[in-house]
Order: sequence, then C-alpha cells, then structure tokens
Amino acid sequence: MKPSHAQPGPIMLDVVGHEVTAEEREILQHPLVGGVILFARNYAEPEQLRALTAAIRTVRPGLVISVDHEGGRVQRFRDGFTRLPAMRRFGALWDSDPAAARAAARKAGLVLAAELRAHDVDLSYAPVLDLDYGVSTVIGDRAFHRQPEIATELARAVVGGLAAAGMKAVGKHFPGHGAVEADSHVAIPVDERSFDAVWAEDVQPFLQLAGELGGVMPAHVIYRNIDARPAGFSPFWLQDVLRQRVGFGGVIFSDDLTMEGASVAGDIVARAEAAHGAGCDMVLVCNRPELAVRLLDAWRPAVDIDSAARIAALRPRAGSAPATPAELADWTDYRAARDAILALA
Repeated sequence: MKPSHAQPGPIMLDVVGHEVTAEEREILQHPLVGGVILFARNYAEPEQLRALTAAIRTVRPGLVISVDHEGGRVQRFRDGFTRLPAMRRFGALWDSDPAAARAAARKAGLVLAAELRAHDVDLSYAPVLDLDYGVSTVIGDRAFHRQPEIATELARAVVGGLAAAGMKAVGKHFPGHGAVEADSHVAIPVDERSFDAVWAEDVQPFLQLAGELGGVMPAHVIYRNIDARPAGFSPFWLQDVLRQRVGFGGVIFSDDLTMEGASVAGDIVARAEAAHGAGCDMVLVCNRPELAVRLLDAWRPAVDIDSAARIAALRPRAGSAPATPAELADWTDYRAARDAILALA
C-alpha cells in the first residue's frame, strides 16, 4: 500500500527561505511528507510568516507546521514576538517562590502557543525535560532544574499553558540529554550511567507527564551500558521503555537526522530506516534539502495507519485560540500573560 495525500507521511522537512519555491511545492506534495519545520531563516516579520504558512497550507492543508521555539536562546521568531526567558529562569524562581514559578511557567506556555497559533504554526518542540546537571553544552539553561520533581512541575505548568491555547506539547530529549557534555549536533555523546540511574532521575519527567504530551523527541545520545545505539535508534528505549514502561501513546519524533549524533546509523536512508524501525512515527531532516530529496526518492516505509493518526492529531483544534494577530491582541488572558512574562524578564 502506498501513502496517500490525505494522511500525513512520516517525514518532517524544511524550506529554505521566506517563501515556498516551485520546487518546494512539488516536494511538499510527496506522500511521505507529513510536516514542515521552520527556522529563524524562514522569518522576517509577522506578515511574512503568515504568508509562508498560508502558502504551505495551499500545497497540503493537513501538514503539521512546526518550529523549535522554546524561549531563551532557542526562539526562532523574535521581532514581533514576545521574548521568552530560558526555562532555567523559572527554576531559579522556584527556589524562592514555587507558586510564582509555576504561574509564570504556565503564562510562558500560553504566550508561546498563542503567538505561534496566530501565525498558523501548529506545534513547538517544547518543553525541554532534560535535567540541569550543569555539564551539557547544548542543554544548559534550556533545562528547568536539576531536581526531576521540580522540572516536572514546571514543565507541567508550561504544558498547561500550551494547552490553554490549544497546542500540544513535545517533551525532549528522552530519556535525558542533560548529563553528557557533548553536543549531539556536532558530536556523538555517550552517557556511561546505568539504566537504574537514568530511570530514577532523567526518565521521571517523561513518566509523570506521559499522558499530557502530544509528542516526545529522543536524544541522539548513546547510553553505552544500556544499548549500543543512540536512544533515537533504539527499540529498547523507544518501544520497551517509552511505549511500554512509561506508557506514552503520542507521536515519537526523531531528532534531526542530519546531526552528527545520528551519523552512527549510516546514510540518510539508513538513518530514517533505523529511527522508524525503532519506533519513531516521524523523522526530521533539517538544513540539508538534498538529503531530504534523496530520502523521498529512496525510502519506502510501510504505511502505518495508527502512526499517521497520531501525527494528524497533533494539529490544534480549530477555534481553540485566536487565529490572527489582531484577534490575539484582544484576548485578555494572552495580554495578561504576556505582560507578566515581560515583567519577569
């Protein structure tokens, strides 16, 4: 059976610039494509972003439009959007005032989701559930806190804020990237801990929030004493642990398959096959359009109706938040949340 245009495919890819080119329109019509991830290079100002998302919808209305938009240094859209603090800011506030931290984190989630949805972006890869061990060069202040129970509570508040604006949450990077120094964008990180150690701390936010997350993204980290493969290519981590023991039923995204941490699996087709075979519903191919085209030409995954349904369910429910910036400006909850976040920063 071949994939159909009526259901989202298992590949999330990107576009190069501020507009969709004729070649990209053809690529987006490929039945294996299920979504588009946007980056800072795709953004000039709010009107342009709305035109870009509208153009993508014209090609394939059901595609999931996503962005890595967490706050702090990982915020792709800036001018015209509220500058959100790094998540560590809420962890620091928790240490002096837990109630204020929880309330502020929820407001940040609402602002994040409401502003994206007003520009017809469906999904952000947030929140980070990694723990702040103080050693990771790539996680750093993106993490809420060192203590799993505090990270869980603050992440739950962000998830609640996202949900208040109709957006699903994506927790990352399962089972936890915070305890390794290397950056998986440019290296292959190795975590030497035992399964019991990772489970006791790093997995706990994923376990506690499993029923509240729409998606989970695994880490390109090898937990050498547990499995020789990075978590995103490991049936043990994705099926035995995440699906069975944690009980997660949403979408599993691979992290970007062009990152150095994914290189252990081979070329782009081998990487996609390894990630999909391990349990990923959707694989990300970013910043390398030639590799995305090669994957579309060469990969022939079996159709998985359940997986496609999970991906389709990520899109927000129509009418659950203001659909335009003008309507958003009139939403009292959003204005109050934005003012509180600006005061916090």
